[in-house]
Amino acid sequence: MAVTLMMENSRFNVFALNKANIRILHYTWFAFFMTFVVWLGLGPMMPFIKEALGLTDQQAKVLLILNVAMTIPARIIVGMLVDKLGPRIMYTSILVLGGLISIAFAWANSYEQLALLRFLCGFIGAGFVVGIRMIGEWFPARQTGLAQGIYGGWGNFGSAGAAMTLPFIAVSMGDTDGWRYAITFASIAAIIYGVVYYFTVSNTPKGSTYFKPKKMGAMEVTSPGDLLLYILMNIPLYLALAVLTWKLSPENMGLINAATTYFIYITLAVVYLIQIWKIWHINSHILKKPVPELHRYKFKQVAILDWAYLVTFGTELAVVSMLAMFYVSWFDIPKVTAALLAGIYPFINLVARPGGGWVSDRIGRKLTLIIVFAGITTGFLILGLVEKSWPVWVVVGITIIAGIFSKAGSGAVYAMVPLIQRRMTGQIAGMAGAFGNVGAVMFLTVNSLVDYDQFFLFIGIVSAIVFALIILFLEEPKGQMVETMPDGTVQMIDVDK
Repeated sequence: MAVTLMMENSRFNVFALNKANIRILHYTWFAFFMTFVVWLGLGPMMPFIKEALGLTDQQAKVLLILNVAMTIPARIIVGMLVDKLGPRIMYTSILVLGGLISIAFAWANSYEQLALLRFLCGFIGAGFVVGIRMIGEWFPARQTGLAQGIYGGWGNFGSAGAAMTLPFIAVSMGDTDGWRYAITFASIAAIIYGVVYYFTVSNTPKGSTYFKPKKMGAMEVTSPGDLLLYILMNIPLYLALAVLTWKLSPENMGLINAATTYFIYITLAVVYLIQIWKIWHINSHILKKPVPELHRYKFKQVAILDWAYLVTFGTELAVVSMLAMFYVSWFDIPKVTAALLAGIYPFINLVARPGGGWVSDRIGRKLTLIIVFAGITTGFLILGLVEKSWPVWVVVGITIIAGIFSKAGSGAVYAMVPLIQRRMTGQIAGMAGAFGNVGAVMFLTVNSLVDYDQFFLFIGIVSAIVFALIILFLEEPKGQMVETMPDGTVQMIDVDK
């Protein structure tokens, strides 16, 4: 028997702390905030680390790439685990474990140790996926864009918070080890909040069902065409890790030898084949017995959102990671000033990302993505023309405008993610999030190979391609999604109310 899920008909008030869902939103965005302080604090700290340890430009850029690489597989894995175990235990685990790894990084002595531990630190960047599922459980479809936008935007502000605080801590603690103390203090704060989060939240409102995937290990799809598309969409995830391996190989940085390079290539190929087998094992039944129309969803929606997030969040990660060094090297300004100017870029997340979600709730998901991608494309193509003779305030201004569109785009992407298939929200969010990190690896790799103006131009070109995909193939969520209750009854969940 089908029943319609009834949602509370009330206005969204982010300051209504007497409401359980608003409290959950605040607890959860701050958990996300702490993960970003620890994870993306590397960007504003990099000028200090580079000077203290005498790193070359290439060594510094490789650390920035390593910082986002591990998050690719981590977001896929965490997406599966959060659907199975729930957001509460997952956020606590990520904050505590990620904080401990970050402390180890802060006190590493060799570049090899720095590289390995920074790669492992990328795990904490998967925390974002956890909150997407948590917020999706606590808010109705008509409010999910704004709620997800506040979660993502205010949580993303963690990178700005790091830029505004960690450099000052580093300076006050001394030139040599100041950066170590700054990162350590931030990591300890994350560990403490991870414990606090566990004891203050619950996975769902009282009386609600936490829907779980029927099978684990791969996403469920509902048509043969979607099965093929899902297999193909896994390729960029492994290619990004292969590109990183190439960057570390003897032909480039020389941080790993030839034997290790080929071993990683072979391992990535084997793991991809295993993933294909797992996808086939979970979904091959649809070739024999078609999925009823009532239970189908279109995987192309997931695929387009993946590519959209590759641009929006991939751009954000890449730009926030390189911006301080860009200002220092091109405009010859002091490191602390550069860190503060770079901090403006993530600062706008406070308004831009919630704004993207709010606009999506009001005028539609697809139209919002069309508008923001027009802005992203235009902004970064203009930045592609930048020269060292330009006034720094002009460059900062254009960067902010382009950033507003990219961050609003991230909010618009995740305004739509929870409206595709509730029981797989974690996996869908994880895959989109992983593509965001694929974009970061791709853009930061390009950044290590070309000048900064060409880096911006490349982002603009990729954005234009995804812009076309959105216009041609993305569909606005309508009607209801269907989930099966544990007792076998069917529950209809509105996606446009």
